[in-house]
Amino acid sequence: MNDLANFPMTNSSPARIDFNTPQLQRKRRIRALKDRLTGWYVFVGGLTVLATITLIFFYLAYVVMPLFKGAELSEGKVQSPAWLQDAGKPLLLAIEEQNQIGLRISDRGEALFFALKTGNELRRVSLPLPAGAQVVSLQQGQPGSAMVVLGLSNGQALVLRHAYKASYPDGKKTITPELEYPYGETALQVDAQGRPLEHVNLGVHDDTLLVVGSTGTQLHVLELTKEENQFTGETSVTEARIELPQIAEPIKALFIDVRQNWLFVVNGRAHMDVFNLRQRSLNGRYELLQDATSEVTTSSQLLGGISLMIGDSKGGIAQWFMARDPDDQQRLKHIRDFQMGDSAIRQIVPEERRKGFVALNGAGELGVFHSTAQRTLLIEPVAANASLLALSPRANKLVVEAGGQLLPLKLNNPHPEISWSSLWSKVWYESYDKPEYIWQSTAANAEFEPKMSLAPLTYGTLKAAFYAMLLAAPLAIAAAIFTAYFMAPSMRRKVKPVIELMEALPTVILGFFAGLFLAPYVELHLPGVFSLLLLTPIGILLAGFTWSRLPASIRQRVPDGWEAAILIPVLLGVGWLSLGMSPLLETWFFGGDMRLWITNDMGIQFDQRNALIVGLAMGFAVIPNIFSIAEDAIFSVPRSLTLGSLALGATPWQTLTRVVILTASPGIFSALMIGMGRAVGETMIVLMATGNTPIMDANIFEGMRTLAANVAVEMPESEVGGSHYRVLFLSAFVLLTFTFVMNTLAELIRQRLRGKYASL
Repeated sequence: MNDLANFPMTNSSPARIDFNTPQLQRKRRIRALKDRLTGWYVFVGGLTVLATITLIFFYLAYVVMPLFKGAELSEGKVQSPAWLQDAGKPLLLAIEEQNQIGLRISDRGEALFFALKTGNELRRVSLPLPAGAQVVSLQQGQPGSAMVVLGLSNGQALVLRHAYKASYPDGKKTITPELEYPYGETALQVDAQGRPLEHVNLGVHDDTLLVVGSTGTQLHVLELTKEENQFTGETSVTEARIELPQIAEPIKALFIDVRQNWLFVVNGRAHMDVFNLRQRSLNGRYELLQDATSEVTTSSQLLGGISLMIGDSKGGIAQWFMARDPDDQQRLKHIRDFQMGDSAIRQIVPEERRKGFVALNGAGELGVFHSTAQRTLLIEPVAANASLLALSPRANKLVVEAGGQLLPLKLNNPHPEISWSSLWSKVWYESYDKPEYIWQSTAANAEFEPKMSLAPLTYGTLKAAFYAMLLAAPLAIAAAIFTAYFMAPSMRRKVKPVIELMEALPTVILGFFAGLFLAPYVELHLPGVFSLLLLTPIGILLAGFTWSRLPASIRQRVPDGWEAAILIPVLLGVGWLSLGMSPLLETWFFGGDMRLWITNDMGIQFDQRNALIVGLAMGFAVIPNIFSIAEDAIFSVPRSLTLGSLALGATPWQTLTRVVILTASPGIFSALMIGMGRAVGETMIVLMATGNTPIMDANIFEGMRTLAANVAVEMPESEVGGSHYRVLFLSAFVLLTFTFVMNTLAELIRQRLRGKYASL
């Protein structure tokens, strides 16, 4: 008290802190500036990301859109050359590959080459016809072969080929047209009785030439085989006649398939007789049109000689080819239809490098179609009195002869083989027994039919993601819950970085390991692997049950949160037991080889690199993503909620299931969606750990091909700007769209979960 009495007292107010000093004001201004700069930085960065994604989206759409555009036709200058006014009835019009020279063969036995640009005559060739013989019929060989056969009035046939040789005199390219006679200038006697060959055709396969002709309702087949003497080098030609059953109705057209297995005879109103040339027998008689008031007016073969295109009097065009029945017999099948107005189809001209064709009808309309895509690309009127049509080998130039004039046309049709049905529906491809989903973009032969269905690739993408998430999601979420809620902080600080460090492992290393080590190991230890998957959860539950039954004195020796360390020897023991028992299980239950048992006894196809390998490898890669986000979400649940629940009498498990997980559910759901996105977009693991086969099968023992892996594999070999190239961009577009839709739905669900459980 004396000390207080001696303490000097003043009436002045206590000292106050001045928050408006120049230094503090400057600090606040700098902080505000930093806040604004940071806000603008985040805002601009977010807009940049959105703009980049939008630009990628529109760029992909820009590359993809030309796939679905139709054909475009532009007319050139009508030509009226003097030689055409008295040139006879046209039997053939053809164009050489460079679109510079055209060929016209008439019923007068003359071949005339003319310039496409001007219509001027370049060369006139008289065909070496026998004395007194006239040209009765003409037929081109397989599309792209340049072979032509003429049926003569004396029962003979003349085989020729038009060729165009390029030379460079004085450095200028010059194309010289020629007619060649690969089987000699002497006509072949097809009908021994010398009757006119009303219809004729030919087929060349290896060293064998087949010439078939018809007189009335009778068929005549002549076979010529070239044989070379191995010692002298001389070549001899052997002739033989093939006797076939005769038909009753007048013949309209004859076709031979490319391998000389089948002879197709269009006859009567709308019938086709198919003969087996190997067995010299009739395969069957088929009705081509169901409408009794229509009839077949023209027909043609597509590139490759497998498909027949049948045009009728009511503007319809139908595709037919041979396919196997369920009883394993080859039958002629009706595949698909096209419609071109109501006028009769006059002519069908196939493309020489694609499965497309153009058609001309009685109304003078020109139609452009593609068979595989079942796509009508263009129907336009060209000339009401059009009589004959020619299509260039590159399918970018046409010439129509009409009323003594030549009408050149330019055709722009870059991507006819792509349609929504060919991308997403089953397609009946040539030589297949039924419609299928198939991806096979390239092949070695020129007659290949592109098969670019995205369905098996999309299915493979979802299949790989499903098996990866089936392994990763339960493990990652369970590990996140235990680490964030039950594990001791000191142990959590060691476990969490180790699991997150797994994310830094390159996926190419995981794919390499899965393809070269894991796949053969799993194949040799299938019973052990499945035993491991089954016994691991059982072992963990038994270990937990045993631990709960131990005396408290023993359990209290382990610090709280460190109980998980006890599972390490349990997991190692279960793994050793499962894999060690694999040979015994294989001997006891599967006859010593589980793979053969799966294939032979269960009828399930087994590939070494399959969906199981992808699930194990890609699941390992996805676990860190899901674990890290889910663990942070659970750990971020306010401690007050947990303590309050426990204080009200809830058990730790009740608190976890009814408070913690519900509060953290938006973050857990986001973790699953991000993991799903990672699995869908994964490339290298799928590429290296599967057979990379684009098939649609849920079998876990078969592989797949994903959209991302397909782009990585085939983009380097695709032609820039081609259909294959653009379909690969469409694959990327599908992936981007799928990811965008999934993320949007995930965000909507996450916001709904956050609003629902925000009051906890």
